[in-house]
Amino acid sequence: MSDDQYAKGSMSYLMEMGALKRAKRSGWWIAGVKDPETIAEHSFRTAVIGSVLAMMEGADPAKVALLCTFHDTQETRVGDIPWIGRRYLKATKNEDVTADQVADAHPAVAAGIRAVVEEYENGDSPEVAVAHDADKLECMIQGIEYLEQGYRNAQEWVDSTRAKLKTASAVELAEAAQGMSSADWQRVYLR
Repeated sequence: MSDDQYAKGSMSYLMEMGALKRAKRSGWWIAGVKDPETIAEHSFRTAVIGSVLAMMEGADPAKVALLCTFHDTQETRVGDIPWIGRRYLKATKNEDVTADQVADAHPAVAAGIRAVVEEYENGDSPEVAVAHDADKLECMIQGIEYLEQGYRNAQEWVDSTRAKLKTASAVELAEAAQGMSSADWQRVYLR
C-alpha cells in the first residue's frame, strides 16, 4: 500500500470511532433508561477512572487509560450487546473485530491498536486488572446516577458490577460512591 492509502485507512478508523459518540449503551434500556449514555461517554469516564485507580494501585496510569480508551471500540461493528443478549449470540472476539477495523491503517497504527486490544482482552498485568475494574466501576457509578433519575431497575447493575470489583482501590471507591449523590462533588469545594 502507498502512504496515501495508509493515511486513508488510518483516517477511516478514526472516523469509524466517531460512531461511538452516537451509539448508546443498550444494556441500560433493559433497566428502563430511555436515553442512556453513549459508548464514547462511557469509555471517556472509564479511562479517567482507570487512571485514578492506577495511581491508587501503583500501576501505570497512562497504560490503563490507553487500555480503557480502546476497550469498547469494537462496538462500532457489533454494537453494545447486553449480557442477556450474549446468551443468544455468538459474537466475534474483540481482537478479530479490531483486526478488521485497522486492516487498512498504517502498519504501526494497526499493530499498536491490535496490541492494546489483545492486552486488554487477554493480559494479566496489574494494568489490565485495573482497566477491567475501571470499566465495572464506571458502570456502577452510571447506575447510581440513573437511580437518582428514578430508574429503580439500575440497582441490579450497581449491585452486580460492584460485586465483580477485584482491586482494593476500586472497592474503596465503590463504597464511597454508594453514599454520594452525583452533585456531591461540588459540595466538597463549596464549603
